[in-house]
Amino acid sequence: MHKTIRSGTFLALWISASAFAAPFEGANVEMGEKLHAEHCVACHAEKFDGNGAMMYLRSNHKIKSPSALSQQVTTCVTMLKLGWFPEEELDVAGYLNKEFYKFK
Repeated sequence: MHKTIRSGTFLALWISASAFAAPFEGANVEMGEKLHAEHCVACHAEKFDGNGAMMYLRSNHKIKSPSALSQQVTTCVTMLKLGWFPEEELDVAGYLNKEFYKFK
């Protein structure tokens, strides 16, 4: 026997499912990886003796939340005058989160 879900029940299920969505929902991680490789790695590698990933892996990194990660990406984009669109910043933040930070 097939039962239908009432709209209120469906809404509650949808809300609870969206609460577990990644903090960078909608990010194009592949594009973020490409942008990161083209614009970020060289600068970070210069600061960490050729290993740019250490920027994210060091124990004293200052990124402790999804919003801090987004703000740092925006700061780097501004300092380097890259002129990225907000979507590109989201892509890079999504890539960094997937690859290094793992914020839920």
